[in-house]
Amino acid sequence: MLVEYFVKRYAEKAGKQISKIDKNTLKLCQSYHWPGNIRELQNIVERSVILCTGDAFWIDEAWLSNQNVPRPESSAPLTQSVQNYEKELIEVALAESNGKVAGPNGAAAKLGIPRSTLDLKIKQLNIKKHTTR
Repeated sequence: MLVEYFVKRYAEKAGKQISKIDKNTLKLCQSYHWPGNIRELQNIVERSVILCTGDAFWIDEAWLSNQNVPRPESSAPLTQSVQNYEKELIEVALAESNGKVAGPNGAAAKLGIPRSTLDLKIKQLNIKKHTTR
């Protein structure tokens, strides 16, 4: 039920029409032990919705397979981690919109933020609009 709820929530936010959830994804979610609890589920569903191109929701199995990987001794500061995540989301949105920032199909609309905010983030994070993934 939580997967369905988060898929609906993030699909609406991203302006996507996702009508079904892949059966293997559901099995994967049920068998995973979710060490990060609900927040980990939210993050993975949000990332997956952003990357989904059709009407079926799926999760990349590799995102859940790192459960036994030991944590590094020292992690990056929180601000650096947030910036990296923000940069990744912006790059994905730019790639989906073919480098277009504004307009109804632009990256700003996909991310649900004003164009001016996205332009500032692109500059701050040194993102190249036309060389995204």
